[in-house]
Amino acid sequence: MEQVRTPRVRVGRSVEDLLRPFVFALLVLLAVLQFATRALVFPGLAMALLAAVVVFACASFLPSDRLPVAARITLALAFSLTSAVLLPLAQSTVAPGFAFIASAVAGRKLASRRAAVLVAAAGAVTAAAAVWLVEDIHPMSSSWPWWLGLAVVAPVYLGISRQDHEDAVRNAERAFRSEAREVALLERGRIAREIHDVLGHSLSGISLQLDLADALHGKGRDAEANLAVRRARALAVDSIAETRHAIEALREDSLPLSRTLELMAIGDSVALAVTGEQWPVETDVAHAVIRAAQEALVNAAKHAPGADRSMTLRYSEEAVGLTVANGPATQEPRPAAGGGLGLVGMRERIALLGGTLSAGPGADGSGWIVEVEIPK
Repeated sequence: MEQVRTPRVRVGRSVEDLLRPFVFALLVLLAVLQFATRALVFPGLAMALLAAVVVFACASFLPSDRLPVAARITLALAFSLTSAVLLPLAQSTVAPGFAFIASAVAGRKLASRRAAVLVAAAGAVTAAAAVWLVEDIHPMSSSWPWWLGLAVVAPVYLGISRQDHEDAVRNAERAFRSEAREVALLERGRIAREIHDVLGHSLSGISLQLDLADALHGKGRDAEANLAVRRARALAVDSIAETRHAIEALREDSLPLSRTLELMAIGDSVALAVTGEQWPVETDVAHAVIRAAQEALVNAAKHAPGADRSMTLRYSEEAVGLTVANGPATQEPRPAAGGGLGLVGMRERIALLGGTLSAGPGADGSGWIVEVEIPK
């Protein structure tokens, strides 16, 4: 079965592509100088063939992706045959170069390997026959051996190899771009989940508080209704802060995990301690730790208002850990906002990273401790 390579997609010009025309121009110049100083077999035909070879070679340097397949094969065949016939007529040291270049160009330019080999083989047979015929008609002491014509087919494999290499590079670039698009889509999905977690939890609490305020107002309990409205407003403020933290954590130029938690601690008036030698934390792991810290601090503020809160970020050789602790409440606790699924969702997300999240009362039974650990 004929093996067909994918059409060429020009993604840039290599140094070889830029140098090839200059190398060929030098070869033509040397051929002209030799033609002027040596006796030619059929000079008129030799000069005409040299001009034709130059034209076909120049055409091969131009982009051929938009040419029909038949036109590309015809151009390569014409280049190969004219350079093959020129070989014995020129009797110059550079004459074989044109035939070899034509064979290599066929291997590189033609998408079909079979067509490339057939074009090069036609050139080789023509060259061998031309050498034999010219030697028979016009014997010369310095004539080319007929087998040199058959050697013309060899460079086609160099051209095919070069084209295969370029195809592999282009396929790798396509795969890289496809992977980048997939990563971007996954990142968009993760951002959507982050914003959903932040806003969904808070907005459900706000809705409950406003429904409660409406019910209390209908019963004439205006003071309690106003308190519920203030709680709804506080939840909205917390939601804005959490959303801002999530967006900052999702930025491509986000700060290191310890610095992000430090800024969070300053903004929420929370004590932060960092232990162990710090090392770069993967983005997914850092986001999970940050979200767990946000959820734990928000829950502490809701359920134990006025309590002292603290965070401890731990680095070890095997994992990164976070402990968020709060003492007993010193003010009236806020009504629970939402369905209490924040830490459940975070536990599931951290489990996907191979980590664990635990939450429970402190050792003395007072306060609350949330512990997160994710392996390196």
